[in-house]
Amino acid sequence: MEPRKRDKVTGRTTTGHIWNGIEELETPIPKVVFAFLAGTFLFAVLCWVLYPAWPFGVSYTKGLLGFDQRNVVTEQVAKAEAARIEDWGGKVEALDYAQIEADPALMQPVREEGRRLFEDNCAACHGVKATGGPGFPDLTAKAWLWGGSSETIAETIRVGINGTAEDTRSSQMLSFGKDQMLDREQILNVVAYVRSLSDLEPAAGDAARIEPGKEIFAQNCASCHDEDAKGNQELGAPNLTDETWIYGSDQQAVYTTVYNGRQGHMPSWGERLTPLQIKILALYVHTLKAPQ
Repeated sequence: MEPRKRDKVTGRTTTGHIWNGIEELETPIPKVVFAFLAGTFLFAVLCWVLYPAWPFGVSYTKGLLGFDQRNVVTEQVAKAEAARIEDWGGKVEALDYAQIEADPALMQPVREEGRRLFEDNCAACHGVKATGGPGFPDLTAKAWLWGGSSETIAETIRVGINGTAEDTRSSQMLSFGKDQMLDREQILNVVAYVRSLSDLEPAAGDAARIEPGKEIFAQNCASCHDEDAKGNQELGAPNLTDETWIYGSDQQAVYTTVYNGRQGHMPSWGERLTPLQIKILALYVHTLKAPQ
């Protein structure tokens, strides 16, 4: 390092550093940069004081203005939704389900709004076309666990199934194998019988298991699914004689169901959707048809 000197070309002093014969000029940071930094700092402090900013524990500083962007967006969405349905929403609230479904002109906006509500809230589980998937019912099959009237569907949406509402619908299938209520041979027999109810192609060796399985079914399963295996909507027990299977119809899928039991879950949407939204959504679901 050499003592500082003045550069002959620029007239500026050097820092004294020389790199490969190149002398480094003393170039101070422009004062405007410091001004911007100071202004940015003051602006940040002002925002910290006026708006929500710092998290602590389970809450955060609220700010002197009490401003909350989330509340603003929520209010904007609510206003936009109210404006969208203001022409017909009041009529939907006033009429009963049968009257609404009998009015084609009213059902058109109901279906459009219902589809939007379904895609925003239900499609993640039931699919955009409402055809369901493994563990999620096909709503176009009309195989209702708790009843298929518009009113009943609305109640199911409101309280959910094994949800968080105090009056939620509750349903659980016993773990016949895991809890050692039935042994492997008995489970295989009842699986063969249950699959035969839907006229499914029997697995190898299952033909001889159907009659023993029928007796096991009567002793262990009929109390929920009824003696004719057509289910019980008071308990949310499915009809085992149709062609609709939530968890799969092959031998292994049915065996797993009987062995481990099942306990489906549906959120209690009454905690998120308004009564009008639930009514619109129920009307939409009630009119769904299987894709052609």
